[in-house]
Amino acid sequence: MQTRGIRGATTLNDNTKEEIKEATVELVKQIITSNNIKTDDIAFIIFTVTNDVNADFPAKYARLELGFDMVPMMCYREMEVVGQMPLCLRALVVVNTDIPQEKIKHCYLRGAKALRKDLYTTNE
Repeated sequence: MQTRGIRGATTLNDNTKEEIKEATVELVKQIITSNNIKTDDIAFIIFTVTNDVNADFPAKYARLELGFDMVPMMCYREMEVVGQMPLCLRALVVVNTDIPQEKIKHCYLRGAKALRKDLYTTNE
């Protein structure tokens, strides 16, 4: 079994607790579902947010809404870069898995699809 990182990102409509909750749950569920991950296989999750997202902690909602009570999680601020995507929430889910690196499905939702155009066709 290998330890693999699964990346994902999404955007929020506003810097509110409800938006952070909705975006976090949607993103993490998509990562877990797309890669057929069991909670016990998650080593840890790192969340990052842009400087304009500060209404709450994404990890809080992974615990409350997804039952990740025993999953170690941390939240950080993204490095501030000129022209960066606003209201962006990113996740790095580190898992123990037999999935080969090339089969990992990274998940970029909402406006964050623009960050990884290589993963999406123009029809999506």
